[in-house]
Amino acid sequence: MKIAWIGTGVMGSAMLMHLVKAEHEVHAYNRSYEKVEKLVSCGVAVHQTIKDCVKDCDMVFTMVGYPKDVEEVYTSKDGIFAHAKKHAILIDMTTSSPKLAQALSIKAKALAYQMMDAPVSGGDSGAKAGTLSIMCGGDPETFDQCKAILSLMGTPLYMGEAGSGQHTKACNQIAVAGAVAAMSEAIVYAKENHLNVEAMLQAIAGGAAGSWQINNTAPRVLKNDFAPGFYIKHFIKDMHIVQEEMGKQHLDMLDTVCHMYEELAKKGEENAGTQALIHYYEKHE
Repeated sequence: MKIAWIGTGVMGSAMLMHLVKAEHEVHAYNRSYEKVEKLVSCGVAVHQTIKDCVKDCDMVFTMVGYPKDVEEVYTSKDGIFAHAKKHAILIDMTTSSPKLAQALSIKAKALAYQMMDAPVSGGDSGAKAGTLSIMCGGDPETFDQCKAILSLMGTPLYMGEAGSGQHTKACNQIAVAGAVAAMSEAIVYAKENHLNVEAMLQAIAGGAAGSWQINNTAPRVLKNDFAPGFYIKHFIKDMHIVQEEMGKQHLDMLDTVCHMYEELAKKGEENAGTQALIHYYEKHE
């Protein structure tokens, strides 16, 4: 299958490689050309415009940064809606606004495209391993058509009509906010009481406190590895999407964790990984 991929950041570049390994013909575009040029050696056809990238492709994936980026790559005069072939399947894997997902789906149908919102969870490690959780919203027929391709990157789950994938990812990010904060507080407590932190994490990982964050993120904290598997700035964006969807109804835990991350971003850590939340606690001891 001829597939276009737009957005080759930390997640996107790892995800598209599973399509290459499955011997699909993959074309890629990134706004910063140097981030996509390196994929040439991997067998990816790279392009300097969306128009050239999506030409004659049967399926188009997007994995960009913010809702405004999603809207731009689809609706601008140089975007996907203007240049993708009719009846192509369009899949946005960005964590974005449910309202935008719904609006783009309506627009896509009017232009004779099929479209799904399919945000993911699992971080850079899941992207590399092909073990992402993929939360899909759109028509069930479209899901059935692209399930096999999505399965190359992880486990696709059909959540309902357009926007349902994004709503599910919002639930995921609420839970992640609490899990990262809980992990950070456990580490702070262990250090304060002179425990071997690595041994403590091993002990609790097998019990009721066990979590993806304990298994995957905590080891990075212990190694002082704060490189982004997932950027703080993008997590803040995700939490703001949740807050916007909730309107005046507050989510106390998420609001508190969002404030912590905003404080770290103000101090220049917006490009660090989410595990850098530990720095908030260390600076407030």
